[in-house]
Parts: sequence; structure tokens; C-alpha cells
Amino acid sequence: MSPEVQHHLNPLTDETPSSTELPASIVTSGIPGHERPVPPYAIDPPTKSVTPKFVAAFAFAQLALFIALLGPVTISMAIKVTAVVGDAQATTAQGLILGVGALAALLANPFFGRLSDRTMSRWGRRRPWLVGGSLGLAAFLFVIAVGTNVPTLLIGWFLAQLAANACFAAYLATIADQVPPRQTAKISALGGVMQNVGVLAAIWIATMFTSQMIALFMVPAAIGVVGMVVYALVLPDKQLPQRPPSMTVRAWLDTFWLSPRRYPDFAWAWISRFLLILGSFLFSTFRFFWMKDHLGLSDAEAAGVVFKGVLIYTVVLVVVGQLAGIVSDRLARRKVFVFASTALFALGLILLTQVNGVSGFYVVEAILGAAYGIYMGVDLALVIGVLPNPDDSAKDLGVFNIANAAPQSLAPFLGALLIGGAAKNYDLLYISAAALTFLGALAIIPVKKVK
Repeated sequence: MSPEVQHHLNPLTDETPSSTELPASIVTSGIPGHERPVPPYAIDPPTKSVTPKFVAAFAFAQLALFIALLGPVTISMAIKVTAVVGDAQATTAQGLILGVGALAALLANPFFGRLSDRTMSRWGRRRPWLVGGSLGLAAFLFVIAVGTNVPTLLIGWFLAQLAANACFAAYLATIADQVPPRQTAKISALGGVMQNVGVLAAIWIATMFTSQMIALFMVPAAIGVVGMVVYALVLPDKQLPQRPPSMTVRAWLDTFWLSPRRYPDFAWAWISRFLLILGSFLFSTFRFFWMKDHLGLSDAEAAGVVFKGVLIYTVVLVVVGQLAGIVSDRLARRKVFVFASTALFALGLILLTQVNGVSGFYVVEAILGAAYGIYMGVDLALVIGVLPNPDDSAKDLGVFNIANAAPQSLAPFLGALLIGGAAKNYDLLYISAAALTFLGALAIIPVKKVK
């Protein structure tokens, strides 16, 4: 056997690659000229299609984790906070608790992603974090369920977010580990759908346990654990063949940063996503309180209306999002869809200032679902098109994910300030959210690399 062929042997299987394809030990980004050898401490990229069993377990895990994680964000925490501090202080306490928790998510996702990449466990790199993170989330949700004061809820939610993002970072990494490029878009889209269905399911579960605090938090927590354990059992998670080299402090800090001066298109896309998510969470974080204060609904009634609204939102999102992705691919255009969807989302937020009944709220949810569906169907394609370096796509996407996490930390604080505590100024909240979201639409205009 020639030295050239020996060099391209798969170090895990010792199989000789076909002469008609790149060897498995070569990482391909999908962009010609960017192929590179896999470092000796890494695992070869996937080449075989994933099985239906893997796809089903992957989808169930995403659904289960988001039921556990987003139940508190949408309804459960609002009910708990109201029971602890009363209606007058509930929005302020909610903003503080969710804001601090989202800060944990901001830092934990890329940090635990790095740790997962370097884990040497005999059970693989991802399984310990999938199972351990979900168990940690369940434990801290129990702390919240039995907590009797704001500090306990704040610490419990902060630690719950750390555990959940340790789990979620490893979960997302399994796409790159297991799914070949020809299936990546389909699997990623399925994950996106399961996220939104998870929100809907979390709200539905919350409507059944509004007066049973332990069940309100622990039923979703149990579902999250089951989903991740099932996925861990199905996942063909390989152990690293060698220990990765040590990392410098500078390398760890680089996890969280890309220069906007060097990569302006990436920076503008990041800003656009940040502002849209900020506007969205200014609405969703305080939606439950708005229904109680503005529409005069009880806890149980508000939970039911939120569920029906999110159901409308999700159905419209799934249908419109798929159509938008197809049309965008055929036209080879991204920016116009991202601009239009973000601007439409801003319009939906401003319309909330004119809503005085449940039916009007449902109409707005449909508008927001259509807007975010278009955005989901197109924006990731735009982001991939402006990534600075195909060799660092995982790290760069991690940096981009900060634009998803950071607004979740800022929105509760900013929203509580805009509402003004006892003043209950929800119109100012929605006008501000709409203005910020429209700025996000404008931010996509300077992008040059993608049409």
C-alpha cells in the first residue's frame, strides 16, 4: 500500500476510502478549497445517513428538553412568582429571575460546548452531558417548585439554566457528529419545529397543573429526563481517540468573540438576530401578566389563552416557514425575506397596543407566527453564507448563538423597567419592542455577501 493511501486510512476503522470520494479523515465544509485533515485527537466527520430511529430519538429529545426548559419561561414561573410575592411585585420579580437565568444560558452554552468537545468519558463526549444536564435541570426545577422566596427561585433558575445549557450544547453538537451534510438541513429544520412544538406542549401541560406547584414543574422535568436518556441510548457517541491538547486562556476567550471590523456581514446578521429575539422576548416574557392585567383573565384563563395563541402561532409558523424556505432557495434570495419577516414581526408587536380582547390576541399571534416562520425558513441560510471561516463554523455558530441567548437575559430587566412595576405600562413595552425589532430589519440591509 502506498504512503499516500496509508495517510488517508480512517484511524477508527482502518478502512480504505473509495477513490471516488474524499477520505473520511478529511473534514469538508461544503466549500471547495476548504478541505482539511482531521486532527489526530478528533473523530472523523459523518458520512453515512442517519437512521429513522436516530431521527425519531433526536426529535423527541428536542421536544422533551424544551418542554422542561420553556414551561417556566412561558407560564410556570409567572404562577410561582405570583404565589410568592403577590400580583403587585410579580413582574419585577419575574424580570429579575428570568434575566439572571438567561445570563447563565448566555455563558453556559459555548462554555459547556467546549467542555463537551474535549470530554474523554468512556461513554462518549456527549452522553454524560445529555443525561447529567437533564438530571441537573430536573433537580433545580424541584428547588424552584418548593421555594418560598425570590432568592431561592433566582438561584434555582440560574442553576437550572446552567444544567439545561450543558445538556443543550452537547445535544446540538450531535448534529455535526452524526449527520452528514446531505441531511443536515432537514434534521436542523426538524429540530426547529420540535422547539416550537415544545413551547406549545409546555404551555398545554402548564394549563393542567396551574394549582399544583410540584407537578407544574416536575412533570415537564421528568419528560426532559426521559427524552435525553432515550436519545443517549440511541446515540452512537464515540470516545475521543486521544486527549485534545491543552487550551490557552486566549483560546477559551476566543469562544465568545469575532471581530465585527474584520467580519462586518456576520456582525450585521448578529445584530439583526439580537434585536428580533429581544423584541420577541419582551413580548413573551410578560405576555401572561399582560393578559391578567390588561384583559382581566385569571391564572387558569390566561394559561388557556396563551396555549391557544401559541398553537395558532406554531401552526402558522410551520406552514409558512417551509414555504418561505422553498421560495427563498428557488429565488436564491435571503435578505429580502429576512427584512420582510422582521418588519412584519415589528408590525405584530405594535398591533398589540390595539388589542383589547382574546380574539384580537389570536390574530396577532397568527401574524407573529407567519413573520417568525419566514425568518426561521431563511435566516440560517443567510447566516451560513456570512460565516467568517468554514474551518471554524461550529465555534462561529456558537458566537452567533449569543445573539439568541443575550436578549433573553436583557429582556426581563428591560421589560420590567418599561412596564414600570405598578404602573403596568404595557403599551410602552410593546412600542419599544416593535421599534427594536424594526431596527433589526434595517440591520440586515448592509449585508453584502448574501443577496
